[in-house]
Amino acid sequence: MALQIPKYTAPDFAALGLASAPEARVARAPRDGVAPENYHAMSIYPEYFRVGGRWLLAEESRMDCVAVLEGNRIDVREPRRLRAGDAVIVGRTEDGSEGILVWPNGFGAGKAEKDVFAFRQGRSRETAFSRDYDELYELLRHDREHGSIVWVLGPAFAFDSDARRAFSKLVENGYVSALLAGNALATHDLEAAYLRTALGQNIYTQESAPLGHYNHLDTINRVKYHGSIPAFLEREHIDNGILYQCVRCGVPFVLAGSIRDDGPLPEVYGNVYEAQDAMRAHVRKATTVICMATMLHTIATGNMTPSFRVLPDGTVRPVYFYCVDISEFAVNKLSDRGSLSARGIVTNVQDFVVTLAKGLGIW
Repeated sequence: MALQIPKYTAPDFAALGLASAPEARVARAPRDGVAPENYHAMSIYPEYFRVGGRWLLAEESRMDCVAVLEGNRIDVREPRRLRAGDAVIVGRTEDGSEGILVWPNGFGAGKAEKDVFAFRQGRSRETAFSRDYDELYELLRHDREHGSIVWVLGPAFAFDSDARRAFSKLVENGYVSALLAGNALATHDLEAAYLRTALGQNIYTQESAPLGHYNHLDTINRVKYHGSIPAFLEREHIDNGILYQCVRCGVPFVLAGSIRDDGPLPEVYGNVYEAQDAMRAHVRKATTVICMATMLHTIATGNMTPSFRVLPDGTVRPVYFYCVDISEFAVNKLSDRGSLSARGIVTNVQDFVVTLAKGLGIW
């Protein structure tokens, strides 16, 4: 099947009766980190603001942020990054009547009518995902050349020998533009490369090593001794794994810390807002996001990912967002948090990534 990226249709403001709509109103931020009363909160959809007689698209949007007018452009900013005096757009209507238009139908006005009653309309472990895989193969091939593919990985991913190998192949073959994860994913992957275990269990046989519960701590300690992950990989002659391939291929990774972290590894962000900024730097460029087996990192990434991306040539295209997890709860929770454009695949992530690598012909 050939991939068809949906064409974006911008609003016809005249047809919507908005040719003479009022200008969007602005109020000044009263102090650092504080939005003015009646501030407008952004959504995942394209949003237009009438400024100087023109409708401006907020190009780098993010849910739950505010729109700041900077000259003739709209900067979408986290409230914590506001500075006193910033020109924040205010108004809570979304139909253009206050100079603010939220446009959810740019990639199609909706689906054909369905029967009121029909079986299996949700996405669960009983859902057939064959088409999803076929679409993913084409999407990844397309975005390897024309987009940016961001992956979000949970720690369970590094427990399996084949899964590590499959994802390494994805990195090596250009299907990974950036990796977002936590201390645990990196620790277990490096432990697997260094000692062939993850949390003390052999990554292939699942047999527990003697005193294996020390292995992840010993790995962290050794990485810290060398001062960085790249230095550890070089000096310990590591030649396999997810982090190894990222470093070898120049693929950036962001490791966001957590209150429960052991160690942590030197590259882990201990400040949550610095981690958020580092993650968003990659999400701002993403055209496809695939999250696997990490509910909190998935929701965090989903909350900063809009449903669209404005490309350098001005083209507007959709952002494809996949959540892969063995638990329907994790998949469905993402939609509950506002990421309405996300698609769920309920399966074992280790099987998923191996299937993906085979389908792409890189296994």
